[in-house]
Amino acid sequence: VGLHNHGFWRLKPLLDTARFTPSFNSWHRKNHQTSQALWKHEAVQKYLETLSKEYQQVSHQLSADSLNDFEQRTLRRRHADLSPIAASFQEIKEAEREIQELEAMCTELDSRDEKQLLQLALEEKESLDKKMNVLCRKLFQLLVPKEKYDRSPVILEVTAGRTTGGDICQQFTKEMFEMYQNYADYKRWTFDIVNYTPAEIGGLHHAAAHISGENVYRHLKYEGGTHRVQRIPETGMSSRMQRIHTGTMSVIVLPQPEEVDVKVDPKDLRIDTFRARGAGGQHVNKTDSAVRIVHLPTGLAVECQQERSQQLNKEIALRTLRAKLYQQVVEKQLSQEQSARKLQLGTRAQSERIRTYNFTQDRVTDHRISYDARNIKEILSGKEALDKLINRLLEFAEIEAVTQYLENLQALEGGG
Repeated sequence: VGLHNHGFWRLKPLLDTARFTPSFNSWHRKNHQTSQALWKHEAVQKYLETLSKEYQQVSHQLSADSLNDFEQRTLRRRHADLSPIAASFQEIKEAEREIQELEAMCTELDSRDEKQLLQLALEEKESLDKKMNVLCRKLFQLLVPKEKYDRSPVILEVTAGRTTGGDICQQFTKEMFEMYQNYADYKRWTFDIVNYTPAEIGGLHHAAAHISGENVYRHLKYEGGTHRVQRIPETGMSSRMQRIHTGTMSVIVLPQPEEVDVKVDPKDLRIDTFRARGAGGQHVNKTDSAVRIVHLPTGLAVECQQERSQQLNKEIALRTLRAKLYQQVVEKQLSQEQSARKLQLGTRAQSERIRTYNFTQDRVTDHRISYDARNIKEILSGKEALDKLINRLLEFAEIEAVTQYLENLQALEGGG
């Protein structure tokens, strides 16, 4: 909060960023690999001390009788913004004092050769360290500006790579789609398939699903991009020669706000019907229930073939089309050099990969944060292991956001 010449209070944002887009390419160069490490940074301490003092000032000002209604409302809003941050800051300070006391105790017990008591103290310190990291992450979550679409449902699309891998790409695409379906079930989200185009050999060419639930986009927004697989095929010459094949598939994640106000002129649509393909019951390949809608001005095309009713498929396809058109509007507003869709899709070349699934080494590597996870089957099951990886990405995004803000703040202060 700043005070104008006329005595009115001005609301100042916690982080002066309208929308933060993390630069994953720079993450591995950062020294702050955990929330607790970033907490110890001098600039962080200085910034939080400033916010803490501001909270005390605002609390004091609220008790004054000379404020008018506008000043009271402004101060209350700022007080509500700062209150959880100030409380979290004090909670971390208290935990830090406890850790320091334990460290002093460990040094003393070690000098007296009190091994049993030392072991207990070390275990307590380890527990406090974990608590400290959780508290620091909670604090940085309060500081980082919320993404506009974090709570939104999403349209998730998977597409087999066209450039490398052949059959292995299609099989991997199917496994990835099932992974996200299982993850939705793990998170208790709703997963509605809107398009499913299977490959002849049992894999998957392309599929799309509408996923709704609590904070869906927040958890899935960094899944968009090229995923690479390295494995020995189960059949064919390569399997007998133990030759490793490499393939790719792409994931696209589009937020879908609940109220998508995009007007679509029926004259701009070409609607085709055709027989559904793949698994889906007795009606498959017997009725023209599947629907393809092409938006002529943009060339966008969507399909839906999951319902028995042609009308239901048409409604779902229209909803998906509106979401994609809305995404185009959002991208223009953000004035990004490349649209979010192109950034996620790329050319599906291996050099653009965000993650590699190496079956021969039983390892999953996320290249943006240089993070390795073992046990591919656990990751592909779409449960706790995948959730841990996704939360690691979210934590690094929060750290990057705070780090970037502080760097900008220091640059401004340095420039006078």
